[in-house]
Amino acid sequence: MSENFGSSGQIQPLSVGNVVSAAVRLYRSHLKTYLNLAAIAHLWVLVPVYGWAKYAAISGLISRLAFGELIYQPEGVQTASSHINPRLWSFLRVAFQVGISLALIYLGLAIMGGMLSALLVALFGGILGRAGVIVATTLAIIVTAGIILSGITWFYSRWIVAEVPLAVEENINGGESVARSWELTKASAFRIQGVVLVGFIVTLPLVFVLNYIPSLFLLRLEPGTAIYSIVYLISVIGSLIGGVLIMPFWQSLKAVLYLDLRSRREGLGLQLREPPLQDFR
Repeated sequence: MSENFGSSGQIQPLSVGNVVSAAVRLYRSHLKTYLNLAAIAHLWVLVPVYGWAKYAAISGLISRLAFGELIYQPEGVQTASSHINPRLWSFLRVAFQVGISLALIYLGLAIMGGMLSALLVALFGGILGRAGVIVATTLAIIVTAGIILSGITWFYSRWIVAEVPLAVEENINGGESVARSWELTKASAFRIQGVVLVGFIVTLPLVFVLNYIPSLFLLRLEPGTAIYSIVYLISVIGSLIGGVLIMPFWQSLKAVLYLDLRSRREGLGLQLREPPLQDFR
């Protein structure tokens, strides 16, 4: 990476490409460890409540391991787990708090988009008649989708590292970890939106093959038939495999973002940071 990390006054944010590239390289260099943890996490999802907490905690564990590599202080899985496991329910609290917040925001944005759509249809319909309704409906769909997408990604960008402080820092609880993410990202939301978009594009082929294609086949089949059940099972298995493969990438990306944000805002690990980041050039 070409950024200068020589002093706190000169720290520049990593570019979108550098963040994603660093995450990919972390993932590739620790492929076996991260995939094993992701597979265990997705198996735990099948167990209500406690399993969900384990899933959230293992997500944080992967980010902690990635963070340790970035600051040149690697940990073993067992050592990192000794920090993560006592905070099991705090990780679940973070996941629920962020998830519910995003769901409510989505609902609010959808209502806002619906109201704007109705206004556009009424306006264009009154002026241009039936043709105006068609134009307004098309425009309303585009505007509503744009409002929801930009709004959700902005808020998600503010909470993207919500579990990482809990995984890395001492003397912090779930609520404080979410607030920490909001504070760290307050000047970087639009840049992080770019990171999220590029990350989505990077993982899209995998998601499309393992998640979307089987679901598209289901639309053409009659529910209750033997072939529908087979394709549905394939769809579920594909979704699980896709989740296992993608999870370590996103958790590594969060670790890179967290280190970058803290380094710029607080001067975290400036002496430790330069050697490993040079490896990601």
